[in-house]
Amino acid sequence: MITLQRLIGTALAALLIQSMPIAHAQSNYPQKPIHMIIPLAAGSAVDKAIRIVSQKMAESLGQPIVIENLPGSSGMIGADRVAKAQPDGYTLGGFNDSILTMIPHIYPKMPWSALDDFAPVSLVTTVEWGLVVPANSPYKTVKDFIDAVRAAPGKINYSSGGNGSPQHVAMALFASRAGLDLTHVPYKGATPAAVAVAANEVDAAFQGLGTVAGLIQSGKVRLLAVSTREPMKQFPGIPTVHESGLADFYFDSWSVIVAPAGTPADIISRLNQAVVKALASPDVQTQLAPLGMTLRGTSAAALGEATRKNFEMYQQLMRSNGIQAN
Repeated sequence: MITLQRLIGTALAALLIQSMPIAHAQSNYPQKPIHMIIPLAAGSAVDKAIRIVSQKMAESLGQPIVIENLPGSSGMIGADRVAKAQPDGYTLGGFNDSILTMIPHIYPKMPWSALDDFAPVSLVTTVEWGLVVPANSPYKTVKDFIDAVRAAPGKINYSSGGNGSPQHVAMALFASRAGLDLTHVPYKGATPAAVAVAANEVDAAFQGLGTVAGLIQSGKVRLLAVSTREPMKQFPGIPTVHESGLADFYFDSWSVIVAPAGTPADIISRLNQAVVKALASPDVQTQLAPLGMTLRGTSAAALGEATRKNFEMYQQLMRSNGIQAN
């Protein structure tokens, strides 16, 4: 499994934070509030990351950034608004990687091109993931869960934020690797899918830890394992999926900021500087790290390259796992 850590290392992100050159952005930008469209439900991991970073960006840009959540169709609705907006720097998108690298492969006709209709600004965070079950679930370990599914093929279900969403892809990959037959229950966004686990509506889910951190801490869901390469200090005592018996299974997702294609390069540079500066802020780091997120910050070109690589990788994975829209 190729994760973004292997495409853009933490060392590169740190180097960029320290050495990002001062761009000669348009002197009159921005002169009015910026509209940030998040095509995902409020409370999702990406929503939390983009809101926190946007607030800090606004301080350095000198204009407020107004957040609008437009969930639906696995992010396609809100992404369409961004793709068709004026490329003047006043409409941006706070996306997850599903919108750019997964969703395009499950719908036969897309209203926009993931690679051609958006201008990358910066990677914001990678969102680390974990397998969660209801608090009163009989499953205490990943092995418990796998054994139960194998004993009752097709009778144990899981939630996701919709067909082709990261939750769907993560569990589909897990099921494929472990040889499991699970029933998929799509919801309208990551947050409703997480709440469904807490409410015992479903048996399990793979979720971004930023989305379920509060539910874990409040004891409403149980975290069985994280899908990182190493255990996470934010969740002491929780093993990795790899350690739990499914060797070499890793999964993460991203939060990114993009603009409509055609946005002037100097505006992209100005926005990129604001993102990188925000991520270097201690108070932003303090807010995001406990949510199971790794702060990044990259050049626009680095995000564009990583997007293209993962676009091709997920294209192959979607086909091999038969993931399609209903």
